[in-house]
Amino acid sequence: MKKISVVVPCYNEEENVSPLAEAIEEEFRTKLSEYDYEIIFIDNDSEDGTRDIIRSITAENKKIKAIFNAKNFGQFNSPYYGLLQSTGACTILMCADFQDPVDMVSKFVREWEKGYKIVIGRKTSSRENKIMYWLRSVYYKLIKRLSDVEQIEHFTGFGLYDREFIKILRELKDPTPFLRGIVAELGYRRRDIPYEQQKRRAGKTSNNFYRLYDAAMLSFTSYTKMGLRVATFMGFGIVMVSFIIALIYLILKLIYWDRFVAGTAPIVIGMFFLGASIMIFLGILGEYILSINQRVMNRPLVIEEERINFDEKDERMRINGKDKTEKESRGGNQTHI
Repeated sequence: MKKISVVVPCYNEEENVSPLAEAIEEEFRTKLSEYDYEIIFIDNDSEDGTRDIIRSITAENKKIKAIFNAKNFGQFNSPYYGLLQSTGACTILMCADFQDPVDMVSKFVREWEKGYKIVIGRKTSSRENKIMYWLRSVYYKLIKRLSDVEQIEHFTGFGLYDREFIKILRELKDPTPFLRGIVAELGYRRRDIPYEQQKRRAGKTSNNFYRLYDAAMLSFTSYTKMGLRVATFMGFGIVMVSFIIALIYLILKLIYWDRFVAGTAPIVIGMFFLGASIMIFLGILGEYILSINQRVMNRPLVIEEERINFDEKDERMRINGKDKTEKESRGGNQTHI
């Protein structure tokens, strides 16, 4: 019997984790009864009662597992690490707040059985704030135009990933992984399934302007060169415009020596414009350097504080980064992550 893993990252989701676990169990019981399953909740150091609730549901069902991070390691590292800990023939990643419809799980699996190694959900509409949805649409279209790699519009990471693709993720060793870009860049032939994003069932989102900006900058610095090149082109442009203006002023002054007064306004405006341009592109350069610095440090994705319901085989997988089938095929060789 094939096993399907469902990874659910969570942070302050005390009102959602138990109903979500029940909904996923019901999905397997009614639509996917021919499959075994595991549900992995990876908690990113919640400050409410999320962990207590997860402990209670893992005690009731041993197929529900938990990883508790020692601290909050960010919105990208925790889900990615959860994917690496899965042991199923395929792994489904979904959020804990019910914005990703649970009934999509069976749809993903049916497409996976047709031979697709990656099956993802793409938002075609959303019940979230209309302005936010519009801003996201603008961002996706912009990054798609600027990127050298295909970028998937309105893709949040919600989808199914075959064991072979999970193996690729384990071998990347990227300390700042951006799953949405990795799927587009390194993924197998995939199937996109449209869906409408639902409203959050309960609780308050932890996303704010800083988190959204962080996500935007990670994709921008990871998959575009345009930021640095625009700075270069704009620098050349400013030099040319400045030279032309200076030449015009010189000619006017020579022709109308006694009557032409240049004044200080052009000088002040030019200084402010040049100063603002320098600050903007220093900031962009800083974002690229920060991204490089994080990768060079090569720190672990997360540090675990506790894990629940993982057996000995799961522990071997965490240490070696390989599943049993792969280990046997290589004659027992182990590769550490």
